[in-house]
Amino acid sequence: MAPRKRPEAQKTPSAVMRLRSKSSPQELEPEAKKLRVKGSGSSRRYDSGCLWAGLASLQIPPPCSSIVRALHQHKLGKAAWPSLQQGLQQSFLHSLASYRIFQKAAPFDRRATSLAWHPTHPSTLAVGSKGGDIMLWNFGIKEKPTFIKGIGAGGSITALKFNLLNTNQFFASSMEGTTRLQDFKGNTLRVFTSSDTCNVWFCSLDVSANSRVVVTGDNVGHVILLNTDGKELWNLRMHKKKVTHLALNPCCDWLLATASVDQTVKIWDLRQIRGKASFLYSLPHRHPVNSACFSPDGARLLTTDQKSEIRVYSASQWDRPLGLIPHPHRHFQHLTPIKATWHPRYNLIVVGRYPDPNFKSCAPYELRTIDVFDGSSGKMMCQLYDPESSGIISLNEFNPMGDTLASAMGYHILIWSQEEANLRNENERH
Repeated sequence: MAPRKRPEAQKTPSAVMRLRSKSSPQELEPEAKKLRVKGSGSSRRYDSGCLWAGLASLQIPPPCSSIVRALHQHKLGKAAWPSLQQGLQQSFLHSLASYRIFQKAAPFDRRATSLAWHPTHPSTLAVGSKGGDIMLWNFGIKEKPTFIKGIGAGGSITALKFNLLNTNQFFASSMEGTTRLQDFKGNTLRVFTSSDTCNVWFCSLDVSANSRVVVTGDNVGHVILLNTDGKELWNLRMHKKKVTHLALNPCCDWLLATASVDQTVKIWDLRQIRGKASFLYSLPHRHPVNSACFSPDGARLLTTDQKSEIRVYSASQWDRPLGLIPHPHRHFQHLTPIKATWHPRYNLIVVGRYPDPNFKSCAPYELRTIDVFDGSSGKMMCQLYDPESSGIISLNEFNPMGDTLASAMGYHILIWSQEEANLRNENERH
């Protein structure tokens, strides 16, 4: 395939926000031509049927109608912290109605495969592609993004992590057969793992700056732990098949979650690993698993399979899911695997939708939306959609501040933010 010309980042034309209405199937097709941001009051039938365990006894305080009143009540000791959090979350969900795509870029000649936000610059992210290209993009300025050319076919970047000890550097795992540390000038500073055969490559990666360790997984089930100096601590086959995702707990970085296409997610204590059978918990799934992500507070685990199920597990009982969310996101060979993620500030789950005609209660002309679920109830809270960017959105990540969303849709990188904030940014840039 001939490489595409890399266009400049561009502003998406303005679009109309539309709340969901009860329309007949015949009306749904023309409605797909309008931008729709949908609220919690109109969840689809199958989303409202979320299989949520034990919530009958869970007492969630009703959100306060005014965030100012909620803060005042909390200051006076009349409102519990969960109630205040609910109020803040409701305020944020209300703001999602004004989210629009305000920046858009298509820098690669192959689809985007990984995203990572800069830890301290809220308008900067790194993106990796199937061809091994890596882009560092500060969309808050007019300068061209930094671009590192990959090897092309066989160089897919499977995971990206900024180096928290030096944010001019990043860790990357790839189908090229390496896990490495690079800088944004294109220099390889350290190679942590390298396979001697084209039949083995690295699919997943995580890093702990506190413990100075790097953990990476390959396509045959091995997980390798190294220190950041490159010394290998152990190399074990922890799964029967490809390790699709690795996550170190943000609060207890000795706690590791591994996900695999062998239809399991396993939780490990890095201090007590003696072999492949020394896991703390094995969480069986009905289908291969794309990802397993700890929540920002480390108390929950979010998993995404390769078919139609999102699960939430709680630290109080890792071996039993707190809830199951039916959701269409089936696997396709030429599609970047869809992975659900947590919002960094609120108890919300963000995931792209891949409509499936075989999925229960699939609606005619169903849109390829970004879906936002409540992490406690499993209820659909909101959907984002832009008719000019109507492809399947595989990756979605909010920046650390939680006010800007980056999405990967095939070759395209989309940046979503509030309409009012976009106008301010445009005025500042000019």
